[in-house]
Amino acid sequence: MEENKTNGAMLKICAFIVDKRNLFFLIFGILMIFSVFARNWVKVENSMAYYLPPITETKQGLDLMEEQFTTYGTCSCMVANISYEQGLEIKDMLERIDGVFSAEYEDTDEHYANGSGLFSVTFDYDEKDDKCLECLDEVKAALAEYDSYIDTSLGNIQSELIAEEMNTISVIVAIIVVSVLLLTSQTYAEVPVLLITFCSAALIQMGTNFVFGTISFVSDSVTIVLQLALSVDYAVIFLNRYKEEHQTYDSREATIIALSKAIPEISGSSLTTVGGLIAMTFMQYKMGPDMGIVLIKSIVISLLCVFLLMPGVIMLFATLMEKTKHKNLIPDIPFVGKFAYKTRYVVAPLFLVAIIIGFFISNKCPYVYGYTKIIPPIQNRVQKIQQMQDETYGSENMVALVVPTGDYEKEKKLLADLEEYPEVESTTGLANSEAMDGYMVTDRLTPRQFSELLNLDYEIAELVYTAYAVNDEDYAKAVNGLSGYKVPLIDMLMFVHDEVEQGYVTLEDDLKDTLDDAYEMMTFAKNQLQGEDYDRMLVYLTLPEESDETFAFIEKMHEIAGKYYPDDGSSIYVVGESVSQYDLKKTFSRDNLVVNLVSILAVLVVLLFTFKSAGMPVLLIIVIQGSIWINFSFPYLQGQYLFFLGYLIVSSIQMGANIDYAIVIASRYTELRETMGRRDSIITTMNLSFPTIITSGTMLAVAGVLIGNMTSDGAIYGIGQCLGRGTIISIFITMFVLPQILLVGDTIIEKTAFVMNMPVRTKTATGFMRIDGVVRGKIDGTVTGTMHAIVRGNVSAFVEAGELAEITEAEYNSRIEVLPDNMKQIEEPEITEDQDKESMEDLTPEEDEDFTVISVGDDVKEEASSDEKENKEENEEGEENA
Repeated sequence: MEENKTNGAMLKICAFIVDKRNLFFLIFGILMIFSVFARNWVKVENSMAYYLPPITETKQGLDLMEEQFTTYGTCSCMVANISYEQGLEIKDMLERIDGVFSAEYEDTDEHYANGSGLFSVTFDYDEKDDKCLECLDEVKAALAEYDSYIDTSLGNIQSELIAEEMNTISVIVAIIVVSVLLLTSQTYAEVPVLLITFCSAALIQMGTNFVFGTISFVSDSVTIVLQLALSVDYAVIFLNRYKEEHQTYDSREATIIALSKAIPEISGSSLTTVGGLIAMTFMQYKMGPDMGIVLIKSIVISLLCVFLLMPGVIMLFATLMEKTKHKNLIPDIPFVGKFAYKTRYVVAPLFLVAIIIGFFISNKCPYVYGYTKIIPPIQNRVQKIQQMQDETYGSENMVALVVPTGDYEKEKKLLADLEEYPEVESTTGLANSEAMDGYMVTDRLTPRQFSELLNLDYEIAELVYTAYAVNDEDYAKAVNGLSGYKVPLIDMLMFVHDEVEQGYVTLEDDLKDTLDDAYEMMTFAKNQLQGEDYDRMLVYLTLPEESDETFAFIEKMHEIAGKYYPDDGSSIYVVGESVSQYDLKKTFSRDNLVVNLVSILAVLVVLLFTFKSAGMPVLLIIVIQGSIWINFSFPYLQGQYLFFLGYLIVSSIQMGANIDYAIVIASRYTELRETMGRRDSIITTMNLSFPTIITSGTMLAVAGVLIGNMTSDGAIYGIGQCLGRGTIISIFITMFVLPQILLVGDTIIEKTAFVMNMPVRTKTATGFMRIDGVVRGKIDGTVTGTMHAIVRGNVSAFVEAGELAEITEAEYNSRIEVLPDNMKQIEEPEITEDQDKESMEDLTPEEDEDFTVISVGDDVKEEASSDEKENKEENEEGEENA
C-alpha cells in the first residue's frame, strides 16, 4: 500500500512537470537570459598561489607584502633589429611617457644582445591600478613602429587567451558530440532534444558561477566541457526510457512514466560522480575545492535540466522523433562476451598482476608543481614572447626575503652574506642600493658628509641635523654637538624634503631639483622595499625555478636570515615562484592521500546500497583504481613530467565518473544472472551495455584529448591529457577485463550479498496485466525471478524491483499475436506436492537458483537446474573450440 502511494506521488509529480511544461520553458528561458548577463559578473583568479592554504609560507608572505609594500606595475619590452644607440633613444622616449617611472636599459648582456634591446619599464602606479593598463597601451603605441615584443603580468591576457582556446575546443567537442549522438541514436530528432538540454545546462552553469564571487581559471576553462562529458548519461538514460515506454503508451503517458523511472535511476547514477567530486573539496590546496564545487553545481544543474526541461522538449519533438526513425547503427558485440567467457581464468589474473605493477610505477610518477618543466602542445603569443626573451637574455629566478624592519646594518650584512653563496647571483635591498655619488640608500652620514653630498652650506646642514635630532627626541646630540651624529641618508633626505615643503628650509632651485629627484627615487624604493613593520629584499638565484637544490636553498635562506634575527625566526618569510612550488609539493602528499581515500569511500557507500553486496563494490573499485594506477604509470614510462593538479583532479573524476561504465555492466550482469547462465549472461550484458558505454565514454575521452592537445596552459594540459588517456583505459578495462572478473568473482558476489530487511508489500490483481521486474509470489503457481511477461489470470506477488500494471484485453491480445507460435501456449510444469506447499520466499539461495521460473501468457515453464545450465555452457564451449 505504501509503495503504491509512493509510486502514485511520483507519477503525479511527473505529470505536473509534463503538463506544465510551458511554465518550465518560461522559467528556464528567464534563467538563460539572466545567465547571459551574469556570466560577465564572474571574476577569474589566474594565480596558482592564491589558492594555497593560509598556513603556507607563500600565502602568509603574499598577504604580508600586499599589506606592507607597493608592487609597481612593470613590463619587459624587447625591440629587435636596433643598435645600442637606438636603444638609448627609445629609453628616453619611453621615460617621457606620462606614468612611466623608469625604463632600465644598460650596456650589458641582460639588456642588449644579438641586435635586440630589452627595456624593463616600471610604471608610477600599483600593479592593480587600472592606470597601469593605460600606460601600457601608450608604451605599445610608442613602440608600434618597431619590431617589438611586450611581456607583462598586467591585466588578464593569459586568461583571455585560455578562454579563446577553450571556445575553440568547445566548438569541436560539440561537433563530435553531435556526430556520436547521430551514430548512437535511433531517430535523428533525438539530437536536437539532447543538444537543447545540454546547451541550456551549460549556459545556466556559466551564469550562476557569479554566486561564488571568484573562481579559478581552471574551473572557468574546463567546467563546461567536463559538464557535457560527465552528465551526458543522464539525458541519454531518460531518452532511452521514453523510447521504451513509447512502444506501449502515447507520448504524454510515455514521458510521465519514463520520467518517474528515470529520476531514481539517474539520481543514483549521479551519486558516484558527485562522490568523486566531493573528494576534491577535502584538498588543502583550495583550487581543488573550487573546481569540485563548481563541477558539483554543474551536475546538479544538468539533473534539473533533464528532470524539468527535457520532458517538455521531448513532447515538442515527439512527432518528429516518430518520423525520423532510422536503423540502429550500433552493432551487437557477442564476440566480446564469448571472449570474456573463454579467457576468464587468464585475463583476471593477468589484470591483477598489471594493477600491482601499475601501483608501483605510478608511485614513481615525476610530478612537478610549476610550468617550467612542462611543454604544452601549443604556445600562445605571450608564451612565445617569454621564450624569445629568455633565449636572448636568459631567465631570472627571483625570490623576496622579508624580515622585520628597523636595522639597516643587519640588512646590509645579511645581503652581503647571501651574495657569498654560489646559488645567489645578486641581491637588491635598501641597504645595498646606491643613492648618490657612491653612497648607499641606508648609509649613515655626518652633517659634513651630507653637506658635501648635496653641495649644501655646512651651517644649514648642522641646522637640519639639529632639527632632525629634536624631532627624533635625541636631545643629547642636539646639545652636545653634531660632528659625530650620523643619520641614514634615506631618512635625512625624507626629512629635509618635508622641511623644504613646509617652508622651514629654503634651498636654491638647482639644489631643490636635486633634492626632489633624490626624494622621488628614495620614495619609490622605500614603497617597494620598506614597510611599516617589515623590509623586503630581492634575491636573484642561479638555480632553476623548480628543483630539489632550489627547495633546499630556500630552507638555507631561512637559516642565514635566522643568524641576524634569532628572536624573529617566525617573522622571516621567503616568497616567490620557487617557494610557491615548494609549498605545493608539501601539500600534495596530504591531498593525494585524502582525495584517494574520500573518493573510494564515497563511491563504496553508493555501490553498497546499489548492489546490496559487499563483494561487487570491492571488485568494481579494484577495476577503476587499477585503471587509475595504470593511467598514471604512463608519465613515468614516457619520461614526461606531470603537473600535480592533473593527478588530483583526474583521479577524482576517473573514480567518480568512469566507474559508471563498470556499474552499467555489473548491473546488467547481476540482473541477467537471475534467469540465465554465466556465459549467456555476459554475452547479453556486453551487447546491452555497449551503446551506453561507447556514447558517454567517447564524449569524455574526446573532451579530455582535445583539452590536452589544444591548450597552452600547463595545468589544463595536464588535466586534459590524463583525463582523455584515463577514460580510454577505463573503457578498455571495463569492456575487456571487467567481464572476466565478474565471471570469476560470481561466487564471491553471491556469497557476500545481503538483503535489506524491508516489509514485504504484496500486490494483487486479476485479469490482464503486464509484469516487469523481480517477482516473488504466485501467478497461478509459485514464481521467483526476473520477469518481463504478460499475464491473464490471478496474481498475488511481491514485485521487488519493477512494476505490475493492469492492461486491457486488446493490449493483451496484441502482444500475444507478436509471439512465435511455439511460445503462445506452454504446458504447465509438474511440481511436486512438497514444492507446491513451500513458499518461494522460504527457499534457500541454493534452492532458489535451482527453480528460476519464467511466465509466458497464462502458463509458466521451469528452466533447467543451475547444474544442467553450467553443463550445457561447458558443452557449447567445447563444441566451439572443436
